[in-house]
Amino acid sequence: MPRLFKLFSSLSYTLLILGTACAALLSCVALLSQAVRTAPSRSWKNNFNALVIGASYVVLLVVSLFFCVKRTLAVRLRLSRISRTHKTITRGDVPDSVHKFVTKEYARTCLIAYQSLPTDAFHEGWGRPGTQYEDVRFRRALLDTIPKIDSLAHLVIPTHPPLKPHARMIHHFRFILPLLPLNEDELTPLHYYDSVIQLARISHREPTVEEFELGIESAETIIQVLNECRLEMLENSSTQLDQSQES
Repeated sequence: MPRLFKLFSSLSYTLLILGTACAALLSCVALLSQAVRTAPSRSWKNNFNALVIGASYVVLLVVSLFFCVKRTLAVRLRLSRISRTHKTITRGDVPDSVHKFVTKEYARTCLIAYQSLPTDAFHEGWGRPGTQYEDVRFRRALLDTIPKIDSLAHLVIPTHPPLKPHARMIHHFRFILPLLPLNEDELTPLHYYDSVIQLARISHREPTVEEFELGIESAETIIQVLNECRLEMLENSSTQLDQSQES
């Protein structure tokens, strides 16, 4: 749209110049022919009126060209003084009334933009703004718990198998299953953790807040149990070391 407007503006200006030049040329021809017809000799020879008319149009042409060139140079000179780099307008660059108006409109625009922000907007699979899960991506946070649990499982059970990319959690952590508590449904936190991790891995939709909380709670329970087992192992090894030294 701006390019079309610029093209239309340039075309209109060109047509105006050509129209004005044609009108001036026709009037010049008409006046010169009239000067010849009204002359006593009916010729160009010793025709003072034709000389005055021709000189007037020559002066008109020179003055017109002079003003056009002057205006063009003035515009180009003023445009060349404008900085092409970004520059903050300070109070001294514009009159005080203009600076106050710009400042007032800027503050008004910022206030409108702030008031227009949606308060209940959220991105699927991310924590809502203003909650404890703000800026948390549920899928990534759930998958990040796998290496933490795996490293603790290797500390508790040194022969624990290495982690495979697409292994089910219930199968990979099967050796720590007897260490985990059972609920009334005879299920351990590892069963819930396995279900949530599978959803985070292969589901097309993003995990919900409830699924994220269930997965994180199950992961924290598993981590807590493994830490307790590790501490108990360290205490037993320390006790055995003390007994061997006493004996």
